[in-house]
Amino acid sequence: MPISRKLGILVFCGVPAIIGGGIVYALFGHSAVAVTVYETILLLGAGAFVSE
Repeated sequence: MPISRKLGILVFCGVPAIIGGGIVYALFGHSAVAVTVYETILLLGAGAFVSE
């Protein structure tokens, strides 16, 4: 997979990280721990997809 495609996938995954992080923060009572868990799950998923 070319590097440009990998970078595009990571940018595409960045949008849910920003918007979803705000939603998780609001839903879980302004908990930074919940956002950290959510971001970690997204990072692992994006890393697994890009590493192929």
